Amino acid sequence: FKAIGSDWMLVTSGNSQNFNTMTASWGGFGILWNKNVSFVFIRPQRYTFEFMEKNEYYSLSFFDKKYKSALTFCGTNSGKDVDKIEKTGLTPNFSESSPYFDEAKMIIICKKIYTDFIKPESFVDKTLEKNYKDKDYHKMYVGEIVKVLVKDEK
Repeated sequence: FKAIGSDWMLVTSGNSQNFNTMTASWGGFGILWNKNVSFVFIRPQRYTFEFMEKNEYYSLSFFDKKYKSALTFCGTNSGKDVDKIEKTGLTPNFSESSPYFDEAKMIIICKKIYTDFIKPESFVDKTLEKNYKDKDYHKMYVGEIVKVLVKDEK
């Protein structure tokens, strides 16, 4: 819970020619349909949404605390307006199915297996609607975890 909710992660999708990343603090992991999965939530107005829609894979990158300012930058700036890689100094890697970052201590590569929008009529707890003042409901992406990369701590 801490790794996502307070340490945050970068959700990245695309390829070596064109990709985008964004900071996320909502999501999780579990077992669904007899598969190890991740689930992440992205609002349609986020630039990363386009990449998640077009690509079959995405990555989740987790970092040490010293990268918190880079994650803050990636969460408060759009890749449409600024080169996040140039501004943060992060190093993209393209050796897997989805871009990820060499500085990450753990990377989870996921293959999309299900997507759907959050539907306001499905809220059992109606107070959750306060998260959507602009009616910009997240789309949920469920991805089968196909690979986990962990940095060797020497």
